[in-house]
Amino acid sequence: MIRFDQVSVTYDGAPAPVLRDVDLRIEEGELCLVVGRTGAGKSTLLGTVNGLVPHFTGGTLAGRVTVGGRDTAHFPPRELADVVGVVGQDPLAGFVTDTVEEELAYAMEQLAVPANVMRKRVEETLDLLGLADLRHRALHELSGGQQQRVAIGSVLTAHPRILVLDEPTSALDPTAAEEVLAAITRLVHDLGVTVVLAEHRLERVVQYADRVLHLAGDGTVSDGLPAAMFRTTTVAPPVVELGRLVDWRPLPLSVRDARRAAGPLRERLDKIAVPPARSSVPAGSGERPALTARGVVVRYGDVVAVREVDLDLQSGQVTALMGRNGSGKSSLLWALQGSGPRQGGTVDVAEAPDDRDTASGRRTGSGKRGRDPKQLSAAAARRLVGLVPQTPTDLLYLESVAAELAQADRESAGASVLSARELLDRLAPGIADDTHPRDLSEGQKLSLVLAIQLTAAPRIVLLDEPTRGLDYQAKKALKGIVDALAAEGRSVVISTHDVEFVAAAADRVVVLAEGEIVADGPTTEVIVASPSFAPQAAKILAPLEYLTVGQVDAALAGLAVTS
Repeated sequence: MIRFDQVSVTYDGAPAPVLRDVDLRIEEGELCLVVGRTGAGKSTLLGTVNGLVPHFTGGTLAGRVTVGGRDTAHFPPRELADVVGVVGQDPLAGFVTDTVEEELAYAMEQLAVPANVMRKRVEETLDLLGLADLRHRALHELSGGQQQRVAIGSVLTAHPRILVLDEPTSALDPTAAEEVLAAITRLVHDLGVTVVLAEHRLERVVQYADRVLHLAGDGTVSDGLPAAMFRTTTVAPPVVELGRLVDWRPLPLSVRDARRAAGPLRERLDKIAVPPARSSVPAGSGERPALTARGVVVRYGDVVAVREVDLDLQSGQVTALMGRNGSGKSSLLWALQGSGPRQGGTVDVAEAPDDRDTASGRRTGSGKRGRDPKQLSAAAARRLVGLVPQTPTDLLYLESVAAELAQADRESAGASVLSARELLDRLAPGIADDTHPRDLSEGQKLSLVLAIQLTAAPRIVLLDEPTRGLDYQAKKALKGIVDALAAEGRSVVISTHDVEFVAAAADRVVVLAEGEIVADGPTTEVIVASPSFAPQAAKILAPLEYLTVGQVDAALAGLAVTS
């Protein structure tokens, strides 16, 4: 179905090919999982399947890629639409109509499919993906999982034999991700569709893969059965990391298989106390909260996104804000920061006279107490509460990294003893001044925006879905940044669907549903009790309260020392 014959891709100015001498055969009805570090070339590999590379991305393609017998060098993407359907990371950005039914029909209209055939295919797709009840709904009113299914359906109506998916669950809560993956596996098993899928959150998808394509980062691509490939891949989900740690053979790829193998391990671990998931900075129980919110209400027309929320944030504490898509997480963060709408309630940020920058001993505050960011100028609000949005590029508008950093220094007017460049070098060293911000990797963009926000030395740091587009190593680096912010006495709030990151990084979890707080407590207490939010280590080792593979490693090391 898909053939790569000695394929190499080199972009202009690049020192080496992104892909080098790739030979692959992907058969009909396979679900191929593409894995590798950020920047290894996964998106380039996906782009070659439908001709986006090099027709739209530029660069030079050597060798030959054939899809359904067509050479992509001679067929641009529009002439492959009946063979290959492509769904990107952000489905809403790709929609061109207003309602579900119109979106499903649009691709067929472009292909001049007869009207009677179009109607039949729309009905079939609505039933196949469970969208029949949503046919007349506006696309912007749908949840993230529903939007992703509509995006898949919009390419399926053209009856492609190949589906290419780039990070299909990156913006979805665990339940919505399961819905989308169930739809994808049904296409593979019931219709024989070939699926090529790249995903950073491997814990969600690895058990569904028939084959794994591993990009090592040097341009080479290796492929094989998942259990064999994950023995040596540069990235791996927690279930695989645990299997590697205790040398389970065969290597389990699902929680079910891991639990079957984990009986002896649970017996060993039951003899000792569970090590802490992270070295928390204790919040002073008698101190005034760094931020106090009471009765916060956010409405969009008739829709109530945040419903009279009360929330206290403590200095030195990392709080995870969780909940399904549309539960009000982003609306609450913007309301706390002051830039977003807030129709009711109060936000009170304490700024004590003795607040000092940890590195310099200089005061970061003005000595005032009880300030509401919404009542201040944008620059003054940033000194109290800094927010990094879901798409960091929303805050990047200049032509170079140096220009962005200089602008941050001017706006912050010495609030921090460290310059924006010094902060960036701590977070992501090695980024050249003349680099265009939009040419950075996702992790580098996040680090740049975080450095810009931290020049204002805010006591409260809000991160909205910061792990989107990050691989496991990049998430470890982000955890180090979050730990450092907490150690400086800042309160950090992370809105995320990434349960594995929460397990490793958060002291406290707050769960929202329909704009209300439905759970609030220590991380272990909240997420272990939830089937949706529990990380893989917790599911495998329950009833033991382990959250991360790192805790297991520490416990086994302790056992080895005492035995």
